[in-house]
Amino acid sequence: MPPRHPDTLIPPAEEVVVSTKRVACDGGGGALGHPLVYMDMGEDDFVECGSYDRRFVLSGHAHPANDYLSPAARPPAAH
Repeated sequence: MPPRHPDTLIPPAEEVVVSTKRVACDGGGGALGHPLVYMDMGEDDFVECGSYDRRFVLSGHAHPANDYLSPAARPPAAH
């Protein structure tokens, strides 16, 4: 196997800091996105979208689970 060069490495996932353990991802929306999926971090402080190279990381200022904040980074009319 030939050695890997730094320019052939896969870049790290995009990190998005969120304030709740429940998040939603649509792959950026539009023609290049994917259907809206909801994910829960469970006991972890992060969750990764398997379809879109995005990692959601819990902020140090998290909200309680019973507070409703829209998990999607989209305008309300798009829901």
